[in-house]
Amino acid sequence: MHQPVTIVGSGLAGALLACYLGKEGRTVELYERRPDPRSALQERGRSINLALSTRGLYALSEVGLADLVLQTAIAMPGRMIHHPNGSLTFQPYGKSENEVLYSVSRALLNRLLVEQAANFPGVTMFFEHRCQQVDLSTGRLTFDNGKQVFASVIVGADGAYSAVRQAMQRRERFDFSQEYLEYGYKELEIPADEQGRFRMEKHALHIWPRGGFMLIALPNVDGTFTCTLFAPYVGANSFVEIERQGIRAFFAREFPDAKYLISDLEDQFTSNPVSSLVTIRCHPWNVGGKAVLVGDACHAVVPFLGQGMNAAFEDCSILMECLRNQSSYEIAFSEYTARRKPHLDTLARLCLDNFLEMRDHVGSRWFVLRKKLSLWAYRLLPGWYRPLYVMVEFTRIPYAQAERIARRQSLLFAFLVGMLFLVLMGTMIGLFP
Repeated sequence: MHQPVTIVGSGLAGALLACYLGKEGRTVELYERRPDPRSALQERGRSINLALSTRGLYALSEVGLADLVLQTAIAMPGRMIHHPNGSLTFQPYGKSENEVLYSVSRALLNRLLVEQAANFPGVTMFFEHRCQQVDLSTGRLTFDNGKQVFASVIVGADGAYSAVRQAMQRRERFDFSQEYLEYGYKELEIPADEQGRFRMEKHALHIWPRGGFMLIALPNVDGTFTCTLFAPYVGANSFVEIERQGIRAFFAREFPDAKYLISDLEDQFTSNPVSSLVTIRCHPWNVGGKAVLVGDACHAVVPFLGQGMNAAFEDCSILMECLRNQSSYEIAFSEYTARRKPHLDTLARLCLDNFLEMRDHVGSRWFVLRKKLSLWAYRLLPGWYRPLYVMVEFTRIPYAQAERIARRQSLLFAFLVGMLFLVLMGTMIGLFP
């Protein structure tokens, strides 16, 4: 089971998978539509900063890259909430210094993975090759420059609009759905000060929740923050309305501290595009032993749990585990699909739920109280109780299993709180001595 593997897409998932395969001495050809990231300028305005967590770190550690990546990452142990009145509230993610997210640059991480993959003698890369057509019956790939190649095994790592998946969609009994949010996002940047220092708290994911829209910011190693504005396409507080009413006036009303920090706000806002947010589900993720999908190609999710990259990296880890344990590509690909599909469907739903939480609830007193009670229970009973967010971000418990555990915990926690309340009330009115 050592046929050459052809990977379409050298983004994060494709480049990491090339590292896995190259490390095991396999022959890999990788094709990418964009220029080589080792020499190309970073594409700006369309890339939300990434939050690296336990699942992604585990996959990077398997190819020996976790420590190297963390050298250019910034630890974020919690959220910094920017309230409308200008006050700040810090909400920790977990109970220990090990339960942190790491802000990483997509461009820097992609470049690092490509550089590492290129070091393996069996890995060959071809950039500026846009895959236009895939014939799964013959393994023929056709590119926009007229080049054709015949592949024994194809991996579609080419993103949410995957050409490999589109070929699968033309086959019978292939299920596919895509769902767009009525929200888009626009990237902005808060520069460093004159000395190159951070102008806000460095070790935090900053959120300006405003109910119906929000702004977030993640730190970069050069002292800047990458900000992302999430807003509706149309209607109240939409991108259309913001431009009509005046960009600086909108920020002065809703995000006054951010407005002060972005001196060229209007130029950035008008120059950077509005990008869409899509959830993609499909099944099956493989066609026998001929082709398989990883990452956004089979399970694009909205970015509100920071799990898109981490889930894609986990795909690579589990796919490689299946390849090592099975006797054929067909069996390995089928096992990989069966193991991953239910959990990524759960993740898609959890990401949508967390969007509402971040946008509407993180600034409320009830939410803060509930989070404090949850962390209190986690610290007091760590072997019995773990918040769902902690299980998603800081463990490798499969997503659907984590959700089931959280539901059981919530029911038991509610029962215990209810019993405690009854005892306290009974004591107050004299039912108990």
